[in-house]
Amino acid sequence: MIYHFLYPLSDIYSWLNVFRYITFRTIYAAITALAICFILGPWVIGKLQSLSMEQPIRGDGPDSHLSKEGTPTMGGVLVIFSVVVSTLLWAKLNVGYVWIVLMVTVGFGLIGFWDDYRKLSDRNSRGVPGTVRLAAEIMIALFVSIVLYLNPDFSSNLTVPFFKTVLPDLGWGYVILSTFIIVGAANAVNLTDGLDGLAISPATICFATYILFAYFAGNIKLSGYLQIPYVAGVGELAVFCGAMVGAGIGFLWYNTYPAQIFMGDVGSLSLGGALGTIAVLTKQEILLAIVGGVFVVETVSVIFQVGWFKMSNGNRIFRMAPIHHHFELKGWAEPKVIVRFWIISIILALIAISTLKLR
Repeated sequence: MIYHFLYPLSDIYSWLNVFRYITFRTIYAAITALAICFILGPWVIGKLQSLSMEQPIRGDGPDSHLSKEGTPTMGGVLVIFSVVVSTLLWAKLNVGYVWIVLMVTVGFGLIGFWDDYRKLSDRNSRGVPGTVRLAAEIMIALFVSIVLYLNPDFSSNLTVPFFKTVLPDLGWGYVILSTFIIVGAANAVNLTDGLDGLAISPATICFATYILFAYFAGNIKLSGYLQIPYVAGVGELAVFCGAMVGAGIGFLWYNTYPAQIFMGDVGSLSLGGALGTIAVLTKQEILLAIVGGVFVVETVSVIFQVGWFKMSNGNRIFRMAPIHHHFELKGWAEPKVIVRFWIISIILALIAISTLKLR
């Protein structure tokens, strides 16, 4: 919005030419989202407390989590609000990809809000039935995937890391793949959101990494130099990712151990859905498994735990799943688990960035 108001005046005031640069607008999108979180954070926490929006604690979780009873949840509304406002202010609004990722963010956020509300109203940790929630997620992701497939300017080729010439055209299979990536990312982040600051920090690192991928993919010269697919207009998603980084840091201020507020499903589903969509739009779909490796491991730990439990008549691989609870029960203090997962996320992000030259 700021771009559309001020950049046309650059012919009169040359200093307004700075608004044409994605890098400038990405930085200020991050600062704007961060400022919104800092300013509104205390009010949101107080409002949620006054409305008794307090996180129900799972009875089968670690005993140390019982002390978290009463912490307000649904803090993801603060993240979504900060990101949407910041993106609308600093991005070019005539780029369709911006509206697609905003739609997914808000859509998955509404599903998460519904789930959180059910948990709070029923005073348990079950929420909306899993099949119903999954069906709603698939509907949004499938709609987005079909829109992209029908867009003649968007390729259905799959980018394979480390191989610059391996670009298989999946045809309609790309619709299935992109739907799976968006829904899978949303639920992976949701599973990871079990400790204070555990989900928001790796998500913030992932979005920071995809700032680079979006910028490179949207620049015809850089994409050619790096030999990655060029997607016209997708560079504007760097602004959205910047807003996510700013909002993530701002929310972490209140969500870090011991948390004053939880993001809830409204936050984790919207963050994950947006991350999966960004991976698809920037044509770095498979690379998300590296960038978001923490989320992948958390999800796989649950799948293996449940599968082995059923196959072996009650035996377990881990003491508890997701895997962060396993380390807690092994005696690791919660802050140690959290910070070590952050470190792993940074290492994975660096590895993912390095693949741009390892081709």
